Amino acid sequence: MTEPGLPRLSRPELRRYSRQLIVPEWQGAGAQERLRSASVLVVGAGGLGGPVVAQLAGAGVGRLVIADGDTVDASNLHRQTLYTAADVGRPKAEVAAARAQAINPFVRVETAPFLTGENVGGLVAPSNLVVDATDNFGARYTLADACTRAGREWVWGAASGTSGMVSLFGPGLGLRDVFPDPGEAESCEEAGVLGPVPNVVGSMMALEALKVLGGVGEPLRGRLWTFDALSGAVRVIGLRAEREALPL
Repeated sequence: MTEPGLPRLSRPELRRYSRQLIVPEWQGAGAQERLRSASVLVVGAGGLGGPVVAQLAGAGVGRLVIADGDTVDASNLHRQTLYTAADVGRPKAEVAAARAQAINPFVRVETAPFLTGENVGGLVAPSNLVVDATDNFGARYTLADACTRAGREWVWGAASGTSGMVSLFGPGLGLRDVFPDPGEAESCEEAGVLGPVPNVVGSMMALEALKVLGGVGEPLRGRLWTFDALSGAVRVIGLRAEREALPL
């Protein structure tokens, strides 16, 4: 079902997305057309961002902007499965964009330098949704502030060691409301991480983005999804400002 004002999918697109188009909640809501009309900014193309980029491209988002200033490193290949050994030393944003374009030629893919206080506003403004897939704490809060100023929602995720978490922030409840102090959390370089963990978390972030853009399901607004890889335990926690939380 195509919504008024949204262009119809072409025959090649209908064939390409046929398996997700037969999902009743997705087809009945006109979700694919909304997804094709959307622009998504993904900040970070590493362990979290790689699955996000690949899956949003595969699902058919209209415009995908990838912001990352790092190069592919051999020590990250165990979890950054979008890349190969031949990519070591190459800019991650460029390689990720090429892979996304190869996955789906219908998607418009662009790259951007890693965000700063000067360029973040211009990156966020044209986006319908932002995905925070970076492990740089300064960049996380810079991005959160820009999204809050622009009134944008953003999918947020984190992974370290054997655990991860995902949420959806936006007007009324942002990153600073829940985590006002970034603290001294260790990076993956310092704490280590099992390869599948960020891939699971990144896949959940991509799914959350599809729910928001397609207008289906119950996005994680005001809730935090947590995952423990060793036990397999999953919890969803209700969020309140200033670190207060109420288990659901």
